[in-house]
Amino acid sequence: MHEGPSTQAHRRQSQVYGRRQQGLGFGPPVTPPIIKQLMIANAVVFVAQYLAPGVLALGAVTPIAVWQGGYLWQPFTYMWLHGSFGHIALNCLALWMFGSQLAMAWGPQRFLRYYLLCGVGAGFIIASWPYLTLIAPSADFSVLRTHTVGASGAIYGVLLAYSLTWPDRTIMLIFPPIAFRAIWLIPALFFMTIFFSPGGNISHIGHLGGVLVGWIYMRRRNQAGNPLSFKQIQYRWRRWRMRQRLRAVRQEDHQQQRKQNDRNKKTFH
Repeated sequence: MHEGPSTQAHRRQSQVYGRRQQGLGFGPPVTPPIIKQLMIANAVVFVAQYLAPGVLALGAVTPIAVWQGGYLWQPFTYMWLHGSFGHIALNCLALWMFGSQLAMAWGPQRFLRYYLLCGVGAGFIIASWPYLTLIAPSADFSVLRTHTVGASGAIYGVLLAYSLTWPDRTIMLIFPPIAFRAIWLIPALFFMTIFFSPGGNISHIGHLGGVLVGWIYMRRRNQAGNPLSFKQIQYRWRRWRMRQRLRAVRQEDHQQQRKQNDRNKKTFH
């Protein structure tokens, strides 16, 4: 049976990372050129911010500038700017670790379109959300002049696509060192950013915007199933029971092997 390019790429990608997962590796074994190019572009713009400080004011998403000043380019340019070295380092690390696998499975063109779609879509949501909050009686009009920068909206879209493409993969966080299934990656990140950094300078709306745009994209391509549906819960329960049974059988075989080895040693002596 003939396989299309995307199927072959997905199979090659699965085989590569399957071998990788047999050992203790960190990050992908292969970094696609599109990932390298995006990381380099972010680094170049980050350096340019310090050489030309005015770039930050013109490129950051500022709601009042976007909708009342006509700065409609900001939802695109903000995602190439970053507030600190730690900010760009974390985004590039996530792009490298999770985006590399996605780019290998999807191909560079589709991955780039998706990355830009999530980033730009999140930018327009960032610019629009403050106007919705002005409906409240105690509205703070200063939020219209808040500057937002960073590729986090695009990165969260990539993380969502990864978790929906390979929901049963095991992910180990660096800190805290917790292992969980990829399908829980987005909820785990939202929990940590909201509860561990409640007063931090973090655009939760930008993160949520990237996830929302990414989910709509995946949904339209029939790749965003409902992980909490009855069938999905039943499927995951059966997989968990099967893994528990296999683990019990392996432990029993291991114990029997040890007993057999002990008997052989006694017979030999």
